[in-house]
Amino acid sequence: MTDFLIGLFLATLITALFTTRLYRLLFWYSINSLTLGLLALFIGSELDDAAMIVSGVITLIVKAVGIPFFLKRLSQRFRLVRQIPPNIKIQYAIMLVPAILVFTFYLAEPISHMVEGNANYVAISISSLFLALLLMMEHSNIAPKIVGFLAMENALFLLGTTATEGMPMLVELGIFFDLLMAIVVVNLLLRHEEVRA
Repeated sequence: MTDFLIGLFLATLITALFTTRLYRLLFWYSINSLTLGLLALFIGSELDDAAMIVSGVITLIVKAVGIPFFLKRLSQRFRLVRQIPPNIKIQYAIMLVPAILVFTFYLAEPISHMVEGNANYVAISISSLFLALLLMMEHSNIAPKIVGFLAMENALFLLGTTATEGMPMLVELGIFFDLLMAIVVVNLLLRHEEVRA
């Protein structure tokens, strides 16, 4: 089940890279966060770790439902462009994705030896981090850059969940608080863009 959810996490991130519509991008971010929350719940129930189960529930509520809904409302309020064609041509992006996956497996090999359990999860987490960075870089609009930043945060959460078998609850709550502050900053940035327009 863990392998299936991690594979689904990676697949939703790759699909988001090729999306050219804003609402579909928010949908794929929501599914990406949903798989992350289910993964935290599954690992938490296997390890009997109440803190991870709580963080899984918070992930489902905040990231899978709350943030996509809030970003959709903001995009309607500030009348953001819904067509978000990437700056990188699709044929180059198709070549970049497997190159990033192969590169990160070699990059993560020295780290993988230090991790107990399935070492491939570290490589997948790092490749998700690079794919989210690519999502930020391939768009000039602000909304996909925001989603790319949030996807990077999801990749870091995946790394913390799979590599360390759960972070301390205080650290996870601090990350969620940072995420909420990031949403406030996003609101201010969109207001600034509206004033400039």
